[in-house]
Amino acid sequence: MRNGPLAVVAAAVLWGTGGTAGLLITADPVSVAAARLVIGGVALLALARGVTRLIRPDLLLAAVAVAAYQLCFFAAISRTGVAIGTVVAIGSGPVFTGLLGWILHGQAPSRRWALATTSAIAGCAALIVGGGAEAGRQAVSGILFALLGGLLYAFYAVTAARRISAGAESTAVMGLLFGGAAVVMLPVLLWTGPGWLAEPRGLVGALYLGLGTTALAYFLYGKGLRRTPVATAATLALAEPAVAALLGLVVLRETLTPLSVGGLVLLGASLVAVAVPEREPRRAEAGVGGERAG
Repeated sequence: MRNGPLAVVAAAVLWGTGGTAGLLITADPVSVAAARLVIGGVALLALARGVTRLIRPDLLLAAVAVAAYQLCFFAAISRTGVAIGTVVAIGSGPVFTGLLGWILHGQAPSRRWALATTSAIAGCAALIVGGGAEAGRQAVSGILFALLGGLLYAFYAVTAARRISAGAESTAVMGLLFGGAAVVMLPVLLWTGPGWLAEPRGLVGALYLGLGTTALAYFLYGKGLRRTPVATAATLALAEPAVAALLGLVVLRETLTPLSVGGLVLLGASLVAVAVPEREPRRAEAGVGGERAG
């Protein structure tokens, strides 16, 4: 399958619908995040086979990182606001992913990745700033939580990609990561109170967040990682804020300023630049297929 980047973008599109879906639920955001991981983790674990054979310290640590990412993300947006917290957490993810892949596994990102990722992050920033985020709410602790969230995301993405590229079944890897995260987040859900799940709107919203934006999205993301470098996948995942912005425009009747529109265009162009496969150098082609010449 050569559609790895498309699978990653499809996952990002699903992630981008999460904010709008969350408007169906009137509950503590931390409780919603816990329910999302519990439902999604159980679903991914049910789809997986051979999970016990994959149990390793790095994957167990990555499962904890999945749960910790959610907590850091909601801690960030409660201090900085949704706009700033989201762009810092999501925008820093590709940078940390590229660096971790380089430092830990020697996978140096390409120059095109670096340029496209820089442009994509600039597009995210323009998209959010153009929306009128309040600078006064940029608490230092919130920014630090968001950066920690981006690092945690990068860690579990790089860890999962390494196991998948080594031959592990992507569904099993995601099942282990999110099944483990579900175990971690179940006490959080019970502590924050799951009573809101008894309401039809809350239950429907939680099921969509768990099954759609988590289970299906990470199923696709895992499949995409098999054919997509992890640094590239992290940059393609920046489609998430673009989708969220478009849904806000179409569904929630929000408006986009000219700066936001420019950021959206820049972000889209950057994602296309990353998604298009790079050509192999002609020298390499000549070396491999030289016997066919003449």
